[in-house]
Amino acid sequence: MLRPLRRYQLYVDVAVAVAFAAIMLLVTWVAVIGTGIPDDPLSSLVAMLLVVPFGAAVALRRLSPPIALALAWVGAVLQMLAQLPPLPVDIAIFAVLYTCAAYGTNRVFWLGFASSIGGALAITVYLLIPSARYSIAVSGGELMYFLVLGTMLFVAAVFGLLLAWTVGALVRVGLRARDNAEAQRKAEERATAEFERNRIARDMHDVVAHSLAVVIAQADGARYAAAADPTAAAESLKTISSTARSALADVRMLLTQLRHSEGEGPQPTVADLEVLYAQVRAVGLDLRVDVDPAPPGEPPAAVQIAVYRILQEALTNAMRHGAGGTVDVSLSWLPDRVEVRVSNPLSPVNESTGPVRTGGHGLIGMRERAQLIGGSIEVGPTGGAFVVAASLPIGGPA
Repeated sequence: MLRPLRRYQLYVDVAVAVAFAAIMLLVTWVAVIGTGIPDDPLSSLVAMLLVVPFGAAVALRRLSPPIALALAWVGAVLQMLAQLPPLPVDIAIFAVLYTCAAYGTNRVFWLGFASSIGGALAITVYLLIPSARYSIAVSGGELMYFLVLGTMLFVAAVFGLLLAWTVGALVRVGLRARDNAEAQRKAEERATAEFERNRIARDMHDVVAHSLAVVIAQADGARYAAAADPTAAAESLKTISSTARSALADVRMLLTQLRHSEGEGPQPTVADLEVLYAQVRAVGLDLRVDVDPAPPGEPPAAVQIAVYRILQEALTNAMRHGAGGTVDVSLSWLPDRVEVRVSNPLSPVNESTGPVRTGGHGLIGMRERAQLIGGSIEVGPTGGAFVVAASLPIGGPA
C-alpha cells in the first residue's frame, strides 16, 4: 500500500497538495460559488469540502497510488451525490490516474485503467440522464440527439482520462527499462568481480603449488647431500631462498589485486618460460624443451599467460607425481594456434590411478584457462606417460 519515498519527495508532494488545495479553494469560492451555480448552501459546502479528499489524493499519489485512487473515487461520488457540475478540483483525478499507471503495482495499474473507463461512463451518465429524461418526457425525437451527444461525451471523457493513464504507463515502461539496465549493470559487475576472483585464485594456486614443489624437492635433495657434499646443500638452500622470495612477491601481488581489483598487475609471458625451466631443472628434473616453430611475432597477452600457466601446472605435476626420467615439453607456434604438449613418465602406481588426477584443482584451472581463450586441452595418462596437450588459438577468444 505504501511505496518507499525519500524524505524530500514526501515534502514536495505535501507542499504541492497544500498549494493545490489553497488554489482550488480560492477558485471554487470565486468562480463557482460566487456565480451561484450550486442551488443551495449544502451543495456549496460540499463543493468546498471536496478539496479535502482530492487534496489528500494529490498528497498521497506517489506514496500510495491505491489510497489516492480510492480518495479520488470518494470525492467523485460525493460530487455526484451533491449534484454538482464539473469543478476545477477534478484536475486531481488526472494526476491520480497518472501515478497509478506510473508507480502502482500491476493490480493498481489495471485498476487505474478500469477507473478511466468507468469514470468516463459515470461522467457521461451523470451529465446526460437529467437531460435525456426531460427529452423522453417532452419529445421522443430528441432522444437520438442525446444518444449521439452521450457517445461523443463518453469518447471525449475516455480520451481525456486514458491520456493521463497512458502517459503514466509510458513513464512506467521507462522506469522499468532503467531498473532493468541498472540490474544488468550490477549483474555484469558481479560477474566481472567473480571472474577476477577466479583468475586470482588460479594464479595463487599456480604460484604456490609450483614454488612449494620446487622448495620441497630442493629441501629433500639438500638433506641427502648435506653429509657428502656441503656445497650442493648450500646451492639447494640458495635455490630454496630465491624460489621462496619470488613466490612471496607473487603472492603479495595477488593479495594486492584482491584488495584493489582495478589493477591487474604484471602477468607472466613467454619470456619468463626460461626462468620456469631453470627452476625445474634446478630440482634435478631432466627437462627437454623443443620449440618448433618459434613464435611468428608477439603473441596476444592472453595466449602468453595461458601458455605459461599451463606449462607451470604441468611441470609442477611432473615434479610431484612423475616417476623421474625425461620430461618432454613441446611448443609449436603455428600461424593460427599454439600447440602445447608436456609428457612425463608415470610410476606403476600412478599408471593405474592417473585418471583420478585429472580432477585436481590445478588441472581444472588449466582447462578453464584454455577454454577462456577458445582453446582445448586434453589431460591424462597415455602409454605409460602423463600427457598434457593443449591447442590455443592465437587469433583471440572464440
